Amino acid sequence: MTTKTFGVPYRILRDDVQALMIDVQEKLLPHIADYESISNKIAVLIQGLQALNVPIMLNEQYKKGLGETVGSLYGLLNEANRTSFEKRSFSVCDNPPAWSNIVQNNRRIALLFGIEAHVCVLQTALDLLDNGIQPVIVADAIGSRNPYDKKQAIRRMRRAGAAVTTTEAILFELLRTADDPAFKTISSLVK
Repeated sequence: MTTKTFGVPYRILRDDVQALMIDVQEKLLPHIADYESISNKIAVLIQGLQALNVPIMLNEQYKKGLGETVGSLYGLLNEANRTSFEKRSFSVCDNPPAWSNIVQNNRRIALLFGIEAHVCVLQTALDLLDNGIQPVIVADAIGSRNPYDKKQAIRRMRRAGAAVTTTEAILFELLRTADDPAFKTISSLVK
């Protein structure tokens, strides 16, 4: 394989990635279109990212009004990924403690998944781009109440410069080889 000496690398490498789980909360999730499928993809993503040792940052919007992260998903997070960053801003980046955590992780790529696609996910992606961090949107693990809002949000994020992928595609890209110790875990998760 040749080494590219110019431009932005297109390959997403595990050591360059942190993940942002956005607002998958009890009082919001049931109102999201196709929420069961999205919730299942998020569960696969959480388990796969943890098998790959990719840090996951848990973000929650106004817990008093929207509740906690859905218990079945919160229960999948290991101890290192259970610290919650509560926010009132829509963008994760506008929450000073969350932004500090993103910067401290010092990774050039942020995987985004959660809800709602056209509000918190979109605004976070745009702010990451403005701050030199490449957002990667896991399209089958984000949602909105209205599917059209999700479609337009993905279109806008892509046009702004975000990469768009799926749960299975990103897990195998981060895995890179069947020789990786996490291969069996990832393979069983996506079946």
